[in-house]
Amino acid sequence: MGDVNALIIDDNAKNVDVLARLLAAEGVSSDKVTNPGELETMLDRINQIDIVFLDLELPGTDGYQILAWLKSDQRFQTVPVVAYTVHVSEINVAHQQGFDSFLGKPIRYDRFPSQLRRILRGEQVWETA
Repeated sequence: MGDVNALIIDDNAKNVDVLARLLAAEGVSSDKVTNPGELETMLDRINQIDIVFLDLELPGTDGYQILAWLKSDQRFQTVPVVAYTVHVSEINVAHQQGFDSFLGKPIRYDRFPSQLRRILRGEQVWETA
């Protein structure tokens, strides 16, 4: 995909690694945040973010709070934020709260390249499996 950078926010290092590998296979680089408390500092060091993958269940906060914080920042108002979670029952709430797309865990390796391309083209993707 060339020159696309993703931000992965997830406290589970294994999930972060799996998603980072899937992104790398599509030519997408990634920055990773496993501790939500470090997010603001990390964002100050990142030059480019084209897509955000955000887990909904995080220690001390949740994905909805982080989504609101990201969308209040001028830098992220046009960046697609994807709810990326095992809690597939949250799909309607995620839509109502303003997520741009929803991918249920585990990510389907066979579908991910297409899902990623669609999201980066500006389409919304709402899939639980």
